[in-house]
Amino acid sequence: MEEYLNNFKNKKKSFKTPVKVSKKKINIFITKFMLAIIFFLISVIFTNFSDKNLLLYKEYVFTESLPFTKIKGWYEDLFGEVLPEGDNTQTVFNGKLIYKEISDYYDGEKLVVNSNTLVNSLTSGVVVFSGVKENYGNTVIIQGIDGADIWYGNLQNVSVNLYDYVEAGTVIGETIDDLLYLVIKKDNEFIKYEDYQS
Repeated sequence: MEEYLNNFKNKKKSFKTPVKVSKKKINIFITKFMLAIIFFLISVIFTNFSDKNLLLYKEYVFTESLPFTKIKGWYEDLFGEVLPEGDNTQTVFNGKLIYKEISDYYDGEKLVVNSNTLVNSLTSGVVVFSGVKENYGNTVIIQGIDGADIWYGNLQNVSVNLYDYVEAGTVIGETIDDLLYLVIKKDNEFIKYEDYQS
């Protein structure tokens, strides 16, 4: 019984040990929190200023794609890293996609590749869509740091999730068969794969 009480007291003492948080982490948290409040207040003031501003705000928010990666780059230039320094992603290979044949397909291109080819991200960016798209099948869309939205269609075994940040060269999935649908859109214009690579 006495041993049990001693163990209980030792456990109780361990709960009383204060957790030390560095001043730098506290300052970073406070800075981020204050920026969020400032952004929220500016948005409220802007939308309440006039009905025209409210309509403009709604139209932009509901119709335009927010450039997450550009905002992330701007934020990191001003305040440092958003994501933790430890990263478990591995770059498997970099460079161009290897294909046998390429042809136009709806807004993009259809690449004939080897069956079950691993598909890597052409650029670093944020996954803004992962799901089924009409005519493209299971699709992943990555908004690149260069502002281009790249669609990778006809995929299986997708290894990225919505809003993941991926580095260039990271494997995002594999083709279901020997076809890869690729759409590259930048500044509201569709770009050919070879033009994007140059």
